[in-house]
Amino acid sequence: FNLEKLRYHKVVIMTDADVDGAHIRTLLLTLFYRYFKNIIENNYLYIAQPPLFKLQSGKTIHYVYSDAERDEILHKNKEKNYSIQRYKGLGEMNPEQLWETTMDPARRTMLRVNIDDAEKADRTFEILMGSEVAPRKKFIQTHAKRVKNLDI
Repeated sequence: FNLEKLRYHKVVIMTDADVDGAHIRTLLLTLFYRYFKNIIENNYLYIAQPPLFKLQSGKTIHYVYSDAERDEILHKNKEKNYSIQRYKGLGEMNPEQLWETTMDPARRTMLRVNIDDAEKADRTFEILMGSEVAPRKKFIQTHAKRVKNLDI
């Protein structure tokens, strides 16, 4: 891969904020780590952070990025009545919301991927998707009790 042809020196992974999006992000991180490592080593790989929820009370809007953040805002503002919208995917947002939360350079959150992030994703991918059954079984047994968001 020729880095000189990378026009803006940024590659942005943008997946849904839910569990399925995290899975796709892991797959993409593994792809970059295995086949385009120089993009990571040169600090050109980023992850966009779209919100998981929109909380609205009157004209006040909070975009939140996790269940914990949602719960914290609701707990701090018990007197307010919030409507809660959970985004199942980026496709559910209208263009203005996507711009406001994920695309606008002045307001967006982008995380730069470092080699340690990609190595961890690669190891996780190999455990969960590799041909060896024993490490996958051990991983599942070790982490099964901590699972909170299981999509079945």
